[in-house]
Amino acid sequence: MRILKPTVALKSVTDITPKLLEKLGTDAILLDVDNTLAPPTSHIPYEGVKPWIENIKNNGIDIVICSNNYKKRVKPFSDSVGLDCVAMSLKPFPFGFNRAKRKLKEKPESVLVVGDQIYTDILGANLAGMKSVLLVPRSEEHGFTIYLRRKMEVKIRKKLRILNEGEY
Repeated sequence: MRILKPTVALKSVTDITPKLLEKLGTDAILLDVDNTLAPPTSHIPYEGVKPWIENIKNNGIDIVICSNNYKKRVKPFSDSVGLDCVAMSLKPFPFGFNRAKRKLKEKPESVLVVGDQIYTDILGANLAGMKSVLLVPRSEEHGFTIYLRRKMEVKIRKKLRILNEGEY
């Protein structure tokens, strides 16, 4: 189903380069937190995330964290990496994406959503008219709802080709 298909599939957020962003016509990025920037519930980003954020910002791309988590989880993390945030985004509904887009003063077609879940990040990006990058989850998450979403993602992920740098 096209609405569940990402624009690009990559292994890690740090695989997103200024070259790819230019090719996609990206002026701003909306980032998920858990399994995108850090392990679930952790306030410490994955290795390489902070320098990656600085590099992307230095290349003129604005970034906002857009997460379904509560503000008490998202705000301290976003502050630690120097980014603004939208918590309780209600993904896949477009409300949170639209709040973040207004903060950035961007058109939906110039915004790239980055996350690790098809049924929240990718579906939501497509519903909001934004491009998307689906990442490979780096950490195991527990809970019934995440278990169901991951189970439903298996067939879709098998059809995707995860790109390496230089292939785009």
